[in-house]
Amino acid sequence: MTDGSLDVAWIHGEPGEPAIQVHRYDAGTVILRQSKRLNYEAPFMFLLFGADRALLLDTGATEDPATFPLRETVDGLVAEWLEQHPREGYELVVAHTHGHGDHVAGDVQFADRPHTTVVAREAEAVRDFFGFGADWPTGSVRFDLGGRELTLIGSPGHHAASVTVHDPETGFLLTGDTVLPGRLYAFDFPAFVATLDRLVAFTAEHRVTHVIGCHVEMSGKPGHDYPIGAQFQPDERAPQMTPAQLAAVRDAAAAVADRRGVHRFDDFVVYNEPRKRDMLRLMARGLANKALARLRPPAAAGR
Repeated sequence: MTDGSLDVAWIHGEPGEPAIQVHRYDAGTVILRQSKRLNYEAPFMFLLFGADRALLLDTGATEDPATFPLRETVDGLVAEWLEQHPREGYELVVAHTHGHGDHVAGDVQFADRPHTTVVAREAEAVRDFFGFGADWPTGSVRFDLGGRELTLIGSPGHHAASVTVHDPETGFLLTGDTVLPGRLYAFDFPAFVATLDRLVAFTAEHRVTHVIGCHVEMSGKPGHDYPIGAQFQPDERAPQMTPAQLAAVRDAAAAVADRRGVHRFDDFVVYNEPRKRDMLRLMARGLANKALARLRPPAAAGR
């Protein structure tokens, strides 16, 4: 078990920031974030090293390596790790928290990389590769990186192929877009609530230090989310949440299960099978913010 640091100032859309921020949590765990200047989704990605292979979880929202050099960045990190742990034929598995475009766009950069497996985005491919079989989605499976055995938990609700990854080395519970400080889009709400029940039960029986999703959309003001499309978030929340906040998401989802629409809470916003008008309001707010941003100084856009 390791105790790394999440005391980090994440890039959040400042002019001139790098396309990818690299944070070494510990010697075998790297968290990457894509710049909001490049894509407003600014997803987080995770690179976990084991003795036999590394896992890259998600590949970001941009395909072009010239503007988003994810392969180059990962290759450098792998080379750096191998300098300290020399071995031949070290493998890389590229997988995803789920199959939405802002989490898989960079897959093409790894298509011809030696000793690399890219797991397809579809639910069937995820089930087959990790060996869920008939236990999907209620079961969990182990995935060994070599002395570092991860647990994968089926987590549909936001996306049919969503998985949550638990790393006992760090205590991270990596929840993708299922749980994060932002808008929780649940397109299959019964599946979403069942997923949350499983995750809360898991945290009761396993060491979980941080619950970390792939985006930040909440500001430091309780109940306030940045508009969709915002490319500058100077007062955003930290990405990590606690097991208690995970339980709060579960309780909130259960409380609004019979009410479709948008439900706002201090640390997140629940979109219960959003209707067309809910999404239109979301987009209209984003477009209004974009129009206002053109009238502001560059560093103020997205407030």
